[in-house]
Amino acid sequence: MYVVIHRFHTFKNNKKQEIVRLYFIDSEREELEMAKIRTRFAPSPTGRMHVGNLRTALYTYLIAKHEGGDFILRIEDTDQERFVEGALDIIYHTLKETGLVHDEGPDKDGGFGPYVQSERVASGLYMDYAKQLIEKGEAYYCFCDQERLDSLKQNVGGKEISVYDKHCLSLSREEVEANLAAGKPFVIRQNNPREGSTTFHDELYGDVTVPNEELDDMILMKSDGFPTYNFANVVDDHLMGITHVVRGNEYISSSPKYTRLYEAFGWEEPKYIHCPLITDENHKKLSKRSGHASFEDLIEQGFVAEAVVNYVALLGWSPEDNREIFSLDELVKVFDYHRIGKSPAVFDINKLRWMNGEYLKAMDDEKFFEIAEPYIRKVIKKDLDLRKIAALVKTRIEVLPEIEGHIDFFEKLPEYDTAMYTHKKMKTNSENSLAILKEMLPMLEAIDDYSAENLHDRVMEFVADKGIKNGLALWPLRTAVSGKQMTPGGAFEIMDIIGRDESIARIRKGIEMLEKELG
Repeated sequence: MYVVIHRFHTFKNNKKQEIVRLYFIDSEREELEMAKIRTRFAPSPTGRMHVGNLRTALYTYLIAKHEGGDFILRIEDTDQERFVEGALDIIYHTLKETGLVHDEGPDKDGGFGPYVQSERVASGLYMDYAKQLIEKGEAYYCFCDQERLDSLKQNVGGKEISVYDKHCLSLSREEVEANLAAGKPFVIRQNNPREGSTTFHDELYGDVTVPNEELDDMILMKSDGFPTYNFANVVDDHLMGITHVVRGNEYISSSPKYTRLYEAFGWEEPKYIHCPLITDENHKKLSKRSGHASFEDLIEQGFVAEAVVNYVALLGWSPEDNREIFSLDELVKVFDYHRIGKSPAVFDINKLRWMNGEYLKAMDDEKFFEIAEPYIRKVIKKDLDLRKIAALVKTRIEVLPEIEGHIDFFEKLPEYDTAMYTHKKMKTNSENSLAILKEMLPMLEAIDDYSAENLHDRVMEFVADKGIKNGLALWPLRTAVSGKQMTPGGAFEIMDIIGRDESIARIRKGIEMLEKELG
């Protein structure tokens, strides 16, 4: 057995610390007993959490937990202009609601903090690392003003692009120092070669090689002293010991720049997993205009968090079998990121609706009532047993707002046409419906126990005594007490909920309507 030492640095209380990790290799098995996998979800607090961001968070969580690793939350707020008040609360709330509990983060210091980039800026660490690159010739100060930068813009294929021409790379050390001493605004740019190529490895796409001439000298440090997203990512991922990075495949084009930075520092690169694009049903990039682009949108539309997480997991990933319903714990056990596909994933709202319905059906009755009650109370103002109503609609809906349309008749008998009493299969029409209702009414009036069970027994006795088919009695009865063709539950359940007096009143109303029709 022998030891491999991996050294990297972190900052704590604004002081630089060296972290040493030991990896033990068993020479007989030739296996590496690796330290924990460490992944990070690094959202920007710019508003609601997009479905794509949620998938990134989920896959990042699953990769870590599948191997017993750590899932880190890091807040990337370097773009202060896009910061949205309250967005940080949204991030915390979404992770809590989805069950993606982080092991480290702004509220859980695991020794690699701070976990908010604006707080890390205050320590000066990004500037320190940028200056290291300058000393190595891998970066340089750029003092170009906006007017000059605008002059570099070109129109290529109808799109305006700007490629920096390395103008400030030629400045002498004395010129640079004079500009700095004069307080001239500057940015720090990466110094990428124009010849040769750069290759990076993606776990899904394999080796990707890009000609260096396509690599712009991207800005590392902005004029406001904040690092760019790209630079901060590299520095923070290294300092926090991140082993796997999950992101959308739109970042593949910028990945060689990351590789160049890692090589410049002499750091080990994490493993990259670039996920496919998520599109709408029309194969267009999922946007806010779709109405279901964020986690909050979906919750407001009556989807439950567990179903959303389950569905999002399948947007690009598939298990070995054809199974579709997974709890989060089950996903942790079976998730293999190598099974993430490369083709765009279509967000099918109807498929999500189906899955949500399955979750509602399987849900504990008390839990279902808890989430359904606000929707029920929007419609039901009378003193009725809301739990019984919830139990009836539980298996009939796909999303929670559908509850209202299923239960409105409990509150008030709707206006309906007597044509509803005619049902070919049940062999009912206005004439025999009227006769049946008039015959049942005295029996129903004499009943005090309006439980569904007792009503069932008494009506079935009536049916047996008359020697008629069940439907001949039950269809007119349900029509009279509901005024609807489709209802959650049958006549007995409905009558149980609305009670004796209301049931009798509705049956009398049905008789009156049929008598009026028939003259």
